[in-house]
Amino acid sequence: MKKFLTLVFGLLAVCQVDAQVRYLNEVFSDVEVTSNVVYGENVTVLPLLQGAAPAAQPLVCDIYEPAGDTETARPLIIYIHTGNFLPQYLNGSAVGTKTDSVAVELCSRYAKMGYVVASIDYRAGWNPTAATQSDRTFQLINAAYRGVQDARTAVRYFRMTDDVMGNPYGIDPDMIGYFGEGTGGYVSYAASTISDYNDIILDDNGLPIAKFWTGTPGAEDYIPMVIEAVNGDPEAITDGYAPAGIFGPDPVQLCIANHPGYSSEVSFQINLGGALGDLNWLDAGDPAMISFQCPADQFAPYTTGVLVVPTTNENVVEVSGAFDIHSEINAQADPNNNATYQALGLTDVFSAQALANGNMGMDGLYPVKNDYVNGQPTQPFDGAPWQWWDVAMTEMVDAANGTSIAATQLTLNPNMGPLEGRAYCDTIMGYSAPRLAALLGLASAGPGCTDSDACNYN
Repeated sequence: MKKFLTLVFGLLAVCQVDAQVRYLNEVFSDVEVTSNVVYGENVTVLPLLQGAAPAAQPLVCDIYEPAGDTETARPLIIYIHTGNFLPQYLNGSAVGTKTDSVAVELCSRYAKMGYVVASIDYRAGWNPTAATQSDRTFQLINAAYRGVQDARTAVRYFRMTDDVMGNPYGIDPDMIGYFGEGTGGYVSYAASTISDYNDIILDDNGLPIAKFWTGTPGAEDYIPMVIEAVNGDPEAITDGYAPAGIFGPDPVQLCIANHPGYSSEVSFQINLGGALGDLNWLDAGDPAMISFQCPADQFAPYTTGVLVVPTTNENVVEVSGAFDIHSEINAQADPNNNATYQALGLTDVFSAQALANGNMGMDGLYPVKNDYVNGQPTQPFDGAPWQWWDVAMTEMVDAANGTSIAATQLTLNPNMGPLEGRAYCDTIMGYSAPRLAALLGLASAGPGCTDSDACNYN
């Protein structure tokens, strides 16, 4: 009996020590949030949907910090929410803000682990009902380009605060990365891989990526859908102007330079859903990636296929999802982009489940198989089971506008709620935390706990 109790207390001690490892576990009980911090300003085209001209808008974020922390050089996560590049509800969805339930949950959890997290708003605006697929592609690639500019603006803003403002948020400027959810995953994938303007429009052989060009190949009208002089550069450190005659008799500014002189480079990219505009954008030496995606996602392909916009269910453009992205990474010469955390050989319950779910041994890819029976999804339209939202508020919006967003979204995700959403957040944190800490050199993480009855997993 004495030996048994000694063993029990020993296991409890190990679990308690394990639970106190910063960046692997939640070591803070409270979080401080500073809301609507302006990190930049740029031009939105959203007014065009109401017949008005493009206009400048402040870019704001909510900053989450661990309460009572004494560290002054902490890694920073830039969280990018979903939304189909349109405002909440107008996008046909009950989500799409920096304060979405899953955004607040994940930002708070990472902050309790010791990170600083900035949940950013970014510019929305495009016309998903454009008549042709080419028009929709043009609109969407421009919306995504603005998202990339804003994400990179946020990175430079925080480096600027460290440089000239006394580092008020206590960040380490050498440890910054993205976390994108849904549409935010498209932004984070692109912002972490695009090296320069030509990388967007030309393939690895220097030839046009045709889906991002408009007009007749070889003809004078064959031009990229995004033009640096018009839209600004991918960093948003140069101004861009639409020529006279596009929005009126005079040139109209479409990009405002923000925080020049600072790097937009990041160290990592984590995503829940979303896809990469083109695999040509992904290169050896790009930031490490950790990806969660439902293989049955109806709107963003898990491999490579045509993106379908949830707002209208119309085809837009071919993109590549998490499986093909991680296949590309794992085909790189050693060491590949994810080699730092792959070298750990993690065998914890989350890693084992990712393998069982079919990641084909590609550490860093977590296939999210929610509600599968006999190998088939029973909810094939639920590509984001981690989301939950206010049903009553959405029903009020529906009643006021004659829409059916609540009913439609509950049809897609009938189990939607904080219980399901937080359970998926448990998995997201359990799988991402040891890999993120390892690739940033923040904490040691071994194979992890493999006992399903133990008090903690890492």
